[in-house]
Amino acid sequence: MEMIQRQETIQKQETIQKHFFSDMSVMVGRSMRHIFRSMDTIITVTIMPIGMMLLFVYVLGGAIQSGTDNYVNYLLPGILLMAISSGISYTAYRLFTDVQRGIIERFRSMPIAPSTMLWGHVLTSLVSNALSVVVIMIVALIMGFRSSAGILSWLAVAGILALFTLALTWVAVIPGLTAKSIDGATAFSYPLIFLPFISSAFVPTRSMPLVVRVFAENQPVTAIVNTIRALLSGQPVSNEIWIALAWCVGILVVAYFFAIRAYQKRV
Repeated sequence: MEMIQRQETIQKQETIQKHFFSDMSVMVGRSMRHIFRSMDTIITVTIMPIGMMLLFVYVLGGAIQSGTDNYVNYLLPGILLMAISSGISYTAYRLFTDVQRGIIERFRSMPIAPSTMLWGHVLTSLVSNALSVVVIMIVALIMGFRSSAGILSWLAVAGILALFTLALTWVAVIPGLTAKSIDGATAFSYPLIFLPFISSAFVPTRSMPLVVRVFAENQPVTAIVNTIRALLSGQPVSNEIWIALAWCVGILVVAYFFAIRAYQKRV
């Protein structure tokens, strides 16, 4: 009898592993339907960064000494990171909603790979934030953004933004699983949204007071912004690209570890 139960368990695990990608595609489709049925999510995510870009370019840009004649080019990388930081809060919101409605327990009772639900939310975050980034890029082009970057540089920018989104999305998974209220699930994103203000995203760090400058030059947004800015302008990329990648990968690994632990504890 014990042997039969063991064989049934093994067969169930093999079936789950075999259908991992098909299960994950179903979960992604489910989350994407929520996005497309509520397009105000993407609109809300893009409105604030676009508003900030309009404000800084057309109202404050003339008073800011950025060392470039085209302030849109200087500003855009920070605006993209701000949009992503805002967008990942919806991942925490959707995951928190699934937890409160008992949907996680329902999926756990089905013969599907346990991690596909989390990956469904994570991949949906990548897609929805990519849509927001594209919209912001179009507005930036209308405002005068121009780039001399080649195809490889554009691919590098896309890769860094995707890695940054993936890292922050796994950060969002943690409060989505552990928060006691909807406000607690989404409040974590507020410091991330304003982190670009204390970086080189809007003004060069050399204009900042010493203490602020030290913090700005040693936080992840500055390295990522400087790398993206250099890639988009077609300039040689300094060693900051490795610092930017190290930050993204480090945050991703740590967040993934704690997110999986929170998920295992939840189920």
